[in-house]
Amino acid sequence: MAPDTPLTDSRKDGLSAELAALKARNRQLEKINAALIERVESSSPSPSAPYAAFEHAVLLADQVRERTDTLHRTLDELGALNRRLTAAKAAAEAANHSKTRFLAAISHDLLQPLNAARLFASALEEQLARLALDASLPGDAIPDVTPGDASQDVSTPGELVARLGRSLADVESLLGTLVDISRLDAGVLTADVATFPVRELLDVLAEEYRQLGAARGLELHYVASHLSVESDLQLLARVIRNFLSNALRHVPDGSTRGRVLLGCRRRGDWLEITVADNGPGIAEHQREVVFQEFRRLAPRQDNEQRGLGLGLAIVKRITGLLEHPLSLASTPGRGAAFAVRVPIRQPANVMGPSADAPSPGQPCASPLAQPLLDTVIWVVEDDREVCAGMQSLLEGWGASVHCADTAEVLLQQALAAPPEVLIVDHQLGDGQPDGLAQAQRLRKRWPDLPVVVISADHSAPLKARARALGFGFLLKPVKPLRLRQLLIHCR
Repeated sequence: MAPDTPLTDSRKDGLSAELAALKARNRQLEKINAALIERVESSSPSPSAPYAAFEHAVLLADQVRERTDTLHRTLDELGALNRRLTAAKAAAEAANHSKTRFLAAISHDLLQPLNAARLFASALEEQLARLALDASLPGDAIPDVTPGDASQDVSTPGELVARLGRSLADVESLLGTLVDISRLDAGVLTADVATFPVRELLDVLAEEYRQLGAARGLELHYVASHLSVESDLQLLARVIRNFLSNALRHVPDGSTRGRVLLGCRRRGDWLEITVADNGPGIAEHQREVVFQEFRRLAPRQDNEQRGLGLGLAIVKRITGLLEHPLSLASTPGRGAAFAVRVPIRQPANVMGPSADAPSPGQPCASPLAQPLLDTVIWVVEDDREVCAGMQSLLEGWGASVHCADTAEVLLQQALAAPPEVLIVDHQLGDGQPDGLAQAQRLRKRWPDLPVVVISADHSAPLKARARALGFGFLLKPVKPLRLRQLLIHCR
């Protein structure tokens, strides 16, 4: 079409139709746009549309900032609290270490004079018994100087010594209980587990408590075993001693004959050690109570029945430490039986009983016998009172005793007779090697020299070290019967 060609009517009509369609399309788009705007504005938190949305966003930002600041303050407080907790933990650990050092010091410093007193009392008791025989007194006069007879008048020398010995034993028991519970609370009591013949422990306890029971007119029966067990000998001894002490405390005196049984019975791979009595028994509802601290079922019957109510609580905690099952059976009015099960083990070197050792269930040799007659014993001890007490006791058993505060002094004395047994205290004077080191020095000169180490230190590493060196080991205060049997066995 030429530029100057006029529009035809049909063309004009087509353009008008197109224009009308475009206008209609525009109106439709405007409606859609208005609907979209309305929908957006209706969804905003405020009818004021975009500005309201902006204000809402600012408010949210302020809340986020405020909560972030609060979180930072909380984290700072937690950090400060953690620092205080760390400091408190360090202080508690320092206090625990101080308590451990205190327990070690009190074990030695308190038990040292008690050890000397027990040695002197035992020596005096045996000397009085010998005087009774040496004087060839009539039969009705001998009890006047024989210790341990409950029928004696309290003013006789024998009864005075017996009461002294019982009082010292009570003090020893109370101190030992307090130290044990403190060690358990501090978590410093560890087990020194080893394999040993069970009779090595029970024979001595049976004889010791047989004598204690006889002084009160009570009978103790002992059923022994040749089996070996795996346990901590000292801790297991503590358990059995508590059983026996508890039984002697509650069996009847007087017209009803009090009886106590210490026996062993095999239960599969376990050896059950039982202490039973014919006392009043324990009611079923009280069988858990007896293992709680400071709980005693019956009031003290007489002035000799002392205790803190901690014995069985210590038993429960020690058996838990050793993982030895503990049990209690009782019939009210007929008695009670406490038992502990110990794993049976085959010893590395199976040896028959010593010819000098008593047969199972039989009492040890009479204290008046002298199985150590003329045995040369060297004693290394820096406490003069303990040294004098040990010398009196050993000479009463017939031994030839030489004491000094160091092994060097004994060597310088150039004694004609070499030692047959060495008894050494572990903790000696300041600047001196400990007892094990001094014993090792003497062992270099006499390789087969039997050694008995005496210590107030209950730590497992010390006992393991002594055992590894082949030394005997006894805790303070020394129990004379246990010392005597150990010396006879190792001589």
